Amino acid sequence: MPTERLYWKDDHAVNATAIIIAVRDNAVALDRTCFYAGGGGQSPDTGWLHHHGNRIPVTSVEASADGHIWHLLDVPAGSPGDTVTVEIDADCRNALARYHSALHVVNTIALRDYNAWITGAQIGTDYSRIDFKWEGFAPAIAAEMEQKVNAVLATRATLRSFWLEEAVFARRPHLLRTLDVRLPVHQGHSRVVTIDGFDEQACGGTHVAHLGEVGRFSVTRTENKGRSNKRLYVKLD
Repeated sequence: MPTERLYWKDDHAVNATAIIIAVRDNAVALDRTCFYAGGGGQSPDTGWLHHHGNRIPVTSVEASADGHIWHLLDVPAGSPGDTVTVEIDADCRNALARYHSALHVVNTIALRDYNAWITGAQIGTDYSRIDFKWEGFAPAIAAEMEQKVNAVLATRATLRSFWLEEAVFARRPHLLRTLDVRLPVHQGHSRVVTIDGFDEQACGGTHVAHLGEVGRFSVTRTENKGRSNKRLYVKLD
């Protein structure tokens, strides 16, 4: 069975008891985990694995084709069948969730008001960047984006998620924000994240409970990455 991804049920889950189902070198696969394995521009979680009284750093996390989540450790630990506790770095998770949620607001406004489509993103804990195919971009638009994004954040709207069958999802192209991306499917279903009264889009990442947790948004600089590709660097207070 694939690893149960607890963060899809609770974005704020920071620890859980799990069973080791496979071991390879310095990595273990678990039956369940709250560690996010990365994707959508969001980095994997880091944290610790508690095993027989030892608190072992988890340096990265990977998802394999069979659906297992592998936890890469500083040192080898455990055997199949062992019970362990996983603990994520909660401060790092919270920062990534704040930025990921803010970028949902950014990409919705960019598409709605400027017909700009995402071409890439990198979500960090201190700042993030997001790339768009954006015809007619001008420096003044950055200030407009700040005002529009902060106005949405001030609503403190609630974020929720739900799942759609693949066939149903395919009939709702408005749920996609990225150019040239494959339909995100997990066990025949796709996850959708909604911001109440504002937006819904396909996403497998972690988010805040409401926009009031995000903070104040600013665009710190922009770059040209080609004739019509623009990069925005963003910061949250």
